Amino acid sequence: MAVKIYDAIVVGSGATGGWAAKQLTQGGMEVLLLEAGRKLDPAKDFLEHAWPYDMPFRGFGRPMDLEVRQGSAAGFSSEYTTHLFVNDADVPYTTPPDKPFNWVRSRQVGGRSITWGRQSYRYSNYDFQAASHDGYGVNWPFRYEDLAPYYDLVEDFIGVSGRAEGWEALPDGRFLPPMKYTCGELELKKAVDRYGDRILTIGRTAILTRNHRGRPACHWCGHCGRGCTTGSYYSSPASTIPAAFQTGRLTLQPDSIAHEVLVDGNGLARGVAYIERLTNRSREVYGKTVVLCASTLESTRLMLLSRSRFHPNGIGNSSGVLGHYLMDHTIGCGAAGFLTRTAGPVDRWDDGRANGIYVPRFRNLKTKRPDYIRGFGYQGGGGRGMFPTHAEHTPGYGAAFKRAVRERWPYPIRLFAWGECLARYENHVRINYEKKDRWGIPVLHIECAFGDNELKMMKDAVDTAQEMLRAAGAEITEVNYTPRPPGTCIHEIGTARMGTDPKTSVLNKWNQSWDVKNLFVTDGASFPSSGCANPTLTMMAVTARACEYILDQYKKGFKDSPQANV
Repeated sequence: MAVKIYDAIVVGSGATGGWAAKQLTQGGMEVLLLEAGRKLDPAKDFLEHAWPYDMPFRGFGRPMDLEVRQGSAAGFSSEYTTHLFVNDADVPYTTPPDKPFNWVRSRQVGGRSITWGRQSYRYSNYDFQAASHDGYGVNWPFRYEDLAPYYDLVEDFIGVSGRAEGWEALPDGRFLPPMKYTCGELELKKAVDRYGDRILTIGRTAILTRNHRGRPACHWCGHCGRGCTTGSYYSSPASTIPAAFQTGRLTLQPDSIAHEVLVDGNGLARGVAYIERLTNRSREVYGKTVVLCASTLESTRLMLLSRSRFHPNGIGNSSGVLGHYLMDHTIGCGAAGFLTRTAGPVDRWDDGRANGIYVPRFRNLKTKRPDYIRGFGYQGGGGRGMFPTHAEHTPGYGAAFKRAVRERWPYPIRLFAWGECLARYENHVRINYEKKDRWGIPVLHIECAFGDNELKMMKDAVDTAQEMLRAAGAEITEVNYTPRPPGTCIHEIGTARMGTDPKTSVLNKWNQSWDVKNLFVTDGASFPSSGCANPTLTMMAVTARACEYILDQYKKGFKDSPQANV
């Protein structure tokens, strides 16, 4: 029987994998989409409409169950979502005792596009050409102008709501109507805008504010992290994967844990070896090109595991930098408090809008600070949640206490910084061959820590957050100067970076391996620097650009790619 050879094998079905499947199939290629996890059933697996009384443990879960079962994801999952995150016991990883790293993963069709925060910002040339601006690190191998058409393409398809601001460090996009500010956010916006060197805008988010491409507008249930049965926010199972299926050229194969990129007699990619998740059987599939979209560290793990006589240190690693320059944004530093002018009885609830405000980067643009390079943006917001969390801090008893809870309801406001992490060689991952996962695959060892530049940046960010909140009339009740461990932001990027020199990078400007011409990596592993904005939109735009190049090669008959030698 003839062996099936696909035009492309895409590994990973999340934000980038779903987009690659869509664009490549629409371009005429026959694509196999491999996914390590299961296919979800929204009717059973998405619990955005479940009330606490619907859950066995009222949404909190069995005591200590999340910590024991999920490890790094315990701070992000709940009784509503524990099934949407990887259990660290199944796929462990190791770190040095003094360098914790929270590797939060999802294995399912859709990956983390099911649970992501949906904030969608373009990078600017302050990000793509950062090395030219301050002399540190390397530039991306293209400029904003080169990626802008692909940002347009992605935004037009997935739907991003937002407000155009004309801010150089945060390019405007093609937006659906913006969401409205809350009263407290308007007060904060007035204070921030008065500075003159910064702006406050509504969050740019991949949540539909009107019907878009067959998907309905959001109905404001406010629990996007639990999944979305209406598909009103972008996820690959609700958007890009159905579009790929409509071509008739997509084969989706869940429960398939890739562990090696196979090579032919010339060292080029010929397919992928995987293990069936439910049976532990080893299998192989074959394709003319392989596109890795498994998420930053999973793609790099797969490449490091793919050793052969052609690639003794991992496929595509002739430079020796595969696994190095790991980054994640700093998170957890900022300030919060209460707006005293707006305290009082509640006439509206603000927690149905799953979005906040954004203050884009304003440091180290036209003028430069002496103590650190790069910059940060603020995310936050202000609004009253439906459950009266302030009640436990309100003194009193009986009817008087209840009246105080209703009539002295405070108005919370917060600003927390997302800061750029510099790309450093010593922040890296490698294979730990002494420890294996549930399926016998060696695990990843992660060594990553924030440096002096990040810490100085966060001190400034927290001081400035307090200053702006006070300017808006807030009483500060919470301040934190210590970033949470790397990985916690779930923006891990780098480790298979793009560049212009094959001696110092893994990929060229088309996300193509310098060493293996039919191997592409288009997820966050390809980032040469981190910027300070949420990276998913940029990952998708980069994928769109790479897929255009792949399709061009496909139409030329895969000049540099062999027929799979099986």
